[in-house]
Amino acid sequence: MTKEDVSEPVEGDTALCSGVGLSHQRPVIYPVASAPIPSDCEFSFFDPSEPQCKEVLEDPSTTVPELFAVLRQWVPQVQKNIDVIGNEILKRGCGVNDRDGLTDMSLLHYCCKAGAPGIGDADRAAGFAWQLLALGADPNLRSRWTNMKALHYAAYFDVPQLIRVVLQTATPGEVDATCSDFDFGTALHIASSNLCTSAVKCLLELGANPAFKNEKGQCPADVVPDPLDMPLEMADAAVLAKELCTLLREALPRPTSPTPLSLQHNTPPALSEKARVQLSNMGLRLGDRVMIAGQKVGTLRFCGSTDFSTGLWAGVELDKPDGKNDGSVAGVQYFICRFRYGIFAPLSKITKPLERLKPGTMRTSTPVRPPRKKDLSRVTPKINTGKAQVNFQTVAFHWCGLVTRRTITRDRLFFNEKSKNKIYTSLFFLFIILNIMKIGGS
Repeated sequence: MTKEDVSEPVEGDTALCSGVGLSHQRPVIYPVASAPIPSDCEFSFFDPSEPQCKEVLEDPSTTVPELFAVLRQWVPQVQKNIDVIGNEILKRGCGVNDRDGLTDMSLLHYCCKAGAPGIGDADRAAGFAWQLLALGADPNLRSRWTNMKALHYAAYFDVPQLIRVVLQTATPGEVDATCSDFDFGTALHIASSNLCTSAVKCLLELGANPAFKNEKGQCPADVVPDPLDMPLEMADAAVLAKELCTLLREALPRPTSPTPLSLQHNTPPALSEKARVQLSNMGLRLGDRVMIAGQKVGTLRFCGSTDFSTGLWAGVELDKPDGKNDGSVAGVQYFICRFRYGIFAPLSKITKPLERLKPGTMRTSTPVRPPRKKDLSRVTPKINTGKAQVNFQTVAFHWCGLVTRRTITRDRLFFNEKSKNKIYTSLFFLFIILNIMKIGGS
């Protein structure tokens, strides 16, 4: 992850130096002032073409802080005259790297804004930028409030002319300088998020990396606003967003093979003791199948601390291309997988995938007992008729008991004469059956 060295605040009062635009040994931060609008001016903004405003602009008593206040006015009358107003600031002894106390911006920063389409004049702004760079303006200075360089301002306001000027004097690799206010994304991220097509094409032409990931794991194509989220009145912007996303996707480097062999035998990274203990408590290890927040399923490839956030994070290679990266975030590679198959999540959101039952099976809380076998060793002797064996003793007793039980129930336990006859008849038949069995047994 690229981290910027933000310059320390410099205290100072209004300082004048001999010579136009000479750099101070210590850059000056000018105090805040209001724009000097003439009292008889019919407009609330400064217009150098108006006689009253022009007189104020050329008046030596007009201070540098007041002229910086004029530059802050976001109107065409001011921005199209960036070179006129800027030169008046330099004549008053302002150094090329001195800053406005309110915005912490230098003249080069203001110059990169002044070429914005519909507001300023890109060619005039580019000419003044060359003048400032020749006088020693530092293109790597950052505003402490936005952490943006001149390149970032030119990309944000879609001014390719200024992008070319700034990068021609920059060191190699500066085209991918990051900005913390945009999730440590590059100028290409900034231009993409603002639908600045001209700036995107210029940056790609000058070598910007379309696969660079910000701290959220997003490449420039990922930060383009989603056309589906735009209302109907922004139909033109939706079309532009779709075209810009296609342009950035096509600029991404293509792998030489769909599934490199090196990815199939990926050596797991070393685990820290804290990560190892946490995984052990969760019953997990690298290479296990996991689920993220109960939704996305994949293979656990990484667990540990990262540069993009605090705490323990899990890196997962998804089964489908629903991720955000290839296992890297902001230039740091934590594990290797195909593009958009990688995703990072806090370890607390990682669980084992739900077990699915096979069709036709059911879980039971108690085991199914096997059927009990009947013990037939104690069955009494039976009459063999040659066709079927019948236990007459069992049948007789069952029939007699049935007759007796029905009689008692129907007569409500009152043994009247009729009840007694039925019982006696049952006992008589029982006696006959027992004798038949005795004869048959002998």
